[in-house]
Amino acid sequence: MKKSVPFILLLVVAFYGCEKVVNVPLDTAPARLVIDASIACVKGIPISTQRIKLSTTASYYATQTPVISGANVSISTAAGLVFEFTEIENTGTYECTNFETVLNENYQLTVNYNGQTYTATEMLQSVPVIDKIEQEIQPQIGGGGTTIDIKTFFTDPGDRNDFYLVRIKSNRSAVPEYSATDDAFFQGNQVFDFYRNEDLVAGDVVNVRLARISQRYMNYMKIVTTFSGNNGGGPFSTPAATVRGNIVNTSVAGNYPLGYFSMAEVVEQTYTVE
Repeated sequence: MKKSVPFILLLVVAFYGCEKVVNVPLDTAPARLVIDASIACVKGIPISTQRIKLSTTASYYATQTPVISGANVSISTAAGLVFEFTEIENTGTYECTNFETVLNENYQLTVNYNGQTYTATEMLQSVPVIDKIEQEIQPQIGGGGTTIDIKTFFTDPGDRNDFYLVRIKSNRSAVPEYSATDDAFFQGNQVFDFYRNEDLVAGDVVNVRLARISQRYMNYMKIVTTFSGNNGGGPFSTPAATVRGNIVNTSVAGNYPLGYFSMAEVVEQTYTVE
């Protein structure tokens, strides 16, 4: 008697017989220096520890990010203050433990590496305080449950054009979420930043950081968060090659770095969900 093989079994055999890991060959661009120099000065703390990270871009299939050691890194002010950053044990992380806050002062980043010099300038400006953080319970779209919304309120000064960056991190998300905005529609008024995570429950902790930033940095963050996605690893996980920051190579203009030098006074508050 002739036996037949079930059709579904043939499909399974064919599927596993054809399964193969394929690495698509990709063009590899020359490695570029990546400078992560986001200086966040907490309001009311005049002296703090700050860190700057140096690395290079890598191929798509690389499992590690190459770090840069042996660079000379410093930040200076127009008033003549110079803050030297010392590398921590060949990690590509450079640290300054006595960084001083001077509001309305221009700060210049200088990185010397491999015979080339990279610079950028930003001003440190004051940030308003967080007035309050509140929560609201809203019905989920489509029904079937409720969602806890977190609102962070602050008051725009109204006597200047301001640009803000809000970073929110909860114990329900692996990475922070960022939102960048300006005061064009709430000049001089109280406004709130909105955060929603459908997994939030009573007892969860939400950390909110408000920063006043420059207009150029606001535009940069809007582009970067759009490319990376707020839930896809954060804007500083893998820099998009097409996004130029404010750091320039004064030695070889075409060999520009990726990353950004920002100076921001920040206020931070933690809220426990009720």
